[in-house]
Amino acid sequence: MARGVARAASFGGRAATARWCSYRRITVAVCLGNLVAALLVLRSLTSFAPTPPKREEVVEYTEEQVKKAEESIRIRREAEPIELVEAVKNLRKIFRREEKRRKELPLELKQKVSYEIVQLLLDLGDNSTFAQQREAVESWRFKKLKDIKSASIQNSTTLDLSIEEARTLKRALQFNWHVLMDDIGLWIPSEVSHTEHDDKPENEPEEEEIIAGPPLPSQCNAELHTDYDGAAVRWGLTHPKESAADCCQACLDQAKNARPGELRCNIWVYCPSEFGCFSPDKYEHKHQECWLKQADSPKLNFKDKYSESYRNSHPTAPVVVPWMSGVISA
Repeated sequence: MARGVARAASFGGRAATARWCSYRRITVAVCLGNLVAALLVLRSLTSFAPTPPKREEVVEYTEEQVKKAEESIRIRREAEPIELVEAVKNLRKIFRREEKRRKELPLELKQKVSYEIVQLLLDLGDNSTFAQQREAVESWRFKKLKDIKSASIQNSTTLDLSIEEARTLKRALQFNWHVLMDDIGLWIPSEVSHTEHDDKPENEPEEEEIIAGPPLPSQCNAELHTDYDGAAVRWGLTHPKESAADCCQACLDQAKNARPGELRCNIWVYCPSEFGCFSPDKYEHKHQECWLKQADSPKLNFKDKYSESYRNSHPTAPVVVPWMSGVISA
């Protein structure tokens, strides 16, 4: 009896479960789940959608503002450099025409031209001026052009060039000479002629240079821009003096106090320039150097200005002699 009741209860539970889990109910549940998921996806997509742009407000200008804008545009157009723009356009046309006309020379032809020009300059010698070199090169160019033209008329090959090479070389020599000079590395500087003009009125006294320090005694015989030669009694590299007067006085004192057999100073040489004084030796001669010298027959090293030939051989030499010196009166 008990087993029958249990079987009946079990059968009744399965039947109830079967009624709740029918295919229709399951299908409806799945559709509802899909619908909820689709709604969630649609909501997420619409939440990230870009907001439509705001409608821009149309700005309305008054008649006075419009007139001012038109007037500004008119003034700006009138201020345009029309002539300059036209000139630039013409230059661009010329440059494009030149570029079309230009045809670069072959390397072998460039080497041949440069060899001929170098040989021409070597034949002129080292003493030739820039003007002579420039004239010789121009003469060579005109002669080469003449030879090419005559060869093209006679249809000959005496220049050892093909017809195409002769045409290219003629075009380069005639229209692109400066470009060809740059290509072969030829540059001859311009020779500047310098002429000094003396604008001083006649009989005008020369301006005396001011010597720093106390006045020099007459027996010092100071001479500006002068350098005397002689045997060194005292080296100026280690013998600075405050002024030319002190340097002269040092020479007088040395001659007065010299021992028997010692050289007696009779020449003093002083560097008054704050930038130092030039000398052809290896030392750097500074301001206030005082050299004491001795010579039985004093001779000048330099006076007033260094010669042009001396400055050519000594590039660091200034134009004017910076030293001042004097020979002590007996």
